[in-house]
Amino acid sequence: MSAGQVLGANIRAFREQRGLSLSELARRSSIAKGTLSQLESGAGNPTIETVFSLSNALDVPVSELVTERTPPDVLLVRAADVEVLSSNAVDLRLMRRMDIAGTVLEIYDQRIRPGARQTSEGHPGKEHVLVTSGRLRVGPTEGPYELGPGDYVCFPGSAPHLYETVEGEVSSVLVLEYPRH
Repeated sequence: MSAGQVLGANIRAFREQRGLSLSELARRSSIAKGTLSQLESGAGNPTIETVFSLSNALDVPVSELVTERTPPDVLLVRAADVEVLSSNAVDLRLMRRMDIAGTVLEIYDQRIRPGARQTSEGHPGKEHVLVTSGRLRVGPTEGPYELGPGDYVCFPGSAPHLYETVEGEVSSVLVLEYPRH
């Protein structure tokens, strides 16, 4: 969605939320009704003054007008906004943590560098791995599995295990499942 479309959708949503007609918003913001109609349709090129005037008239911060909104039951996480945890071989981005019925699930975007190998002595819980690109050797150190795009494995995290690229960089989804303490 373009910046103009985001602004237009937000103006319309806040106006309708407050039960305001286009004419009433025009009166409160001192912006012509035709200009508001253009803005709501995603057209037009608003000035900073126009955006601040709408912010005041709708009683919302400017950021609420210019930021893409998601429905309340949607959680949107942008990879660029998440800190990367790195080791010699792996980059992890924690995308979501959920506490469900005594179980904690952590969902990670995981990248393993070409020619790299990461080992772990073990930790509580289970590891779920879904490879989205590349080829990955993963699982218990004594008997790892080779996965390609679309392949999935779940194994106990408590035993020593490894992650090793077989071909190219590997992208995968890692879900760590722990009992809640």
